[in-house]
Amino acid sequence: MKILTPDQRPHQRMDDAKAAVALLRQLYDEASDFLNNHFAAAMTKGAPDGRVRAFYPEVRFSTSSYARVDTRLSFGHVSGPGTYAATITRPDLFANYLTQQIGLLIANHDQPVHIGYSDTPMPVHFAVANNDAITVPQEGAAQFTLRDVFDVPDLTTTNDDIVNGTYTAKDGIEPLAPFTAQRVDYSLARLSHYTATDPVHFQNFVLFTNYQFYVSEFEAYARAQLDDPKSGYTAFVSTGNSIITTGDGVIEDAGKMPQMPTYHMKRADGSGITLVNIGVGPSNAKTATDHIAVLRPHAWLMVGHCAGLRNSQALGDFVLGHAYLREDHVLDDDLPPWVPIPALAEIQIALEQAVAGVTELEGYELKRVMRTGTVASYDDRNWELRDQHGPVQRLSQSRAIALDMESATIAANGYRFRVPYGTLLCVSDKPLHGELKLPGMASTFYKSQVARHLMIGIRSMEQLRTMPLERIHSRKLRSFDETAFL
Repeated sequence: MKILTPDQRPHQRMDDAKAAVALLRQLYDEASDFLNNHFAAAMTKGAPDGRVRAFYPEVRFSTSSYARVDTRLSFGHVSGPGTYAATITRPDLFANYLTQQIGLLIANHDQPVHIGYSDTPMPVHFAVANNDAITVPQEGAAQFTLRDVFDVPDLTTTNDDIVNGTYTAKDGIEPLAPFTAQRVDYSLARLSHYTATDPVHFQNFVLFTNYQFYVSEFEAYARAQLDDPKSGYTAFVSTGNSIITTGDGVIEDAGKMPQMPTYHMKRADGSGITLVNIGVGPSNAKTATDHIAVLRPHAWLMVGHCAGLRNSQALGDFVLGHAYLREDHVLDDDLPPWVPIPALAEIQIALEQAVAGVTELEGYELKRVMRTGTVASYDDRNWELRDQHGPVQRLSQSRAIALDMESATIAANGYRFRVPYGTLLCVSDKPLHGELKLPGMASTFYKSQVARHLMIGIRSMEQLRTMPLERIHSRKLRSFDETAFL
């Protein structure tokens, strides 16, 4: 069968990271424009005489040296001689990231990269995703069978083998990045669907919560920051991509709320804060983090509510997660339960200092309102109604001090995806001690605690933002055989 493709060209040697990213953008635009134009023509004039195919661009790097790289960073270099490659999508969205990663690779090894087209076809669904004038019809709606003419998403090759450590090199070429282009495109599409905001708005620091109550406080804080020229925040984005740049800006009604309402307090360099209301449950937590991970954030934190398990705790007390009991099981196939999820000192210190700053307590007095210990995450919201012998005994043996449904998943996926993570929960009930989450109690609790809890999360992120990359992206999240790209 005849195959129509853009003009192919040999890979180009590049010694400059910015020039390399510029070429990646050119190649990507050529490929996506080619698919957009042929797809639009096919929908109006009928299928072309032949198959239409374009390819993702790629970064390729080779070295023959065993020389040890002298770097403080846990990324930006390969572990030994060989050829490494990564397919690239949306280089416009990832321009800063790619410039940094490619620049480190060139500098650390004193070797160029090579930029050109890969042999991985670009699915037409992803190519037209950024063109509002084109939509891909459902199977059977067009006058021809779509996959007979265009490449479509292939889930057999869209997976997490690289980050899970199960990837097998093809033709001796090792991965250069933790995700392939198809995997990234898949997640970008899912993020738009689940959050009702464009991935371009996501910031490098992400807060997860399991209650909508936090959103109004986040918006109020954002409006105040927009009116402060010294804050560095430039815009606030709500669901439906409604954007305001001043404190009195009007946010358009997004209509039907998405599954995971998301809000962005933006800075020009992407170092702002994104708040995602993931709702309740470990499945939602996994879904959100599975897709946000491709954006390579610098940190994500869970700031939600939990059940306090100790009688000495009071409603409104804070819990700083230091270890996790994974009773949610949603990640068992990707990250076995025997893998420890360590506490990250940089995150723990930032959270503890933020609690001290917001509460104006320190030392022994700070311990009165904050406990540090194991957080257990269950997949059963009504775990209290089960036979108490099993769950309660395990909770006691684990020394858990709090229980929720999301924190262990978020921490475990942070570990799996090499994204620094942390948890600061607020005790909203104590079911083992007769204090249930009843309407009247919840109302009083929410009014008094939500603003303070959210502010602690924000302050933590603002402190982490000042850390050098080599501190926040420490070696604790990297194995002995890692991709060069973060």
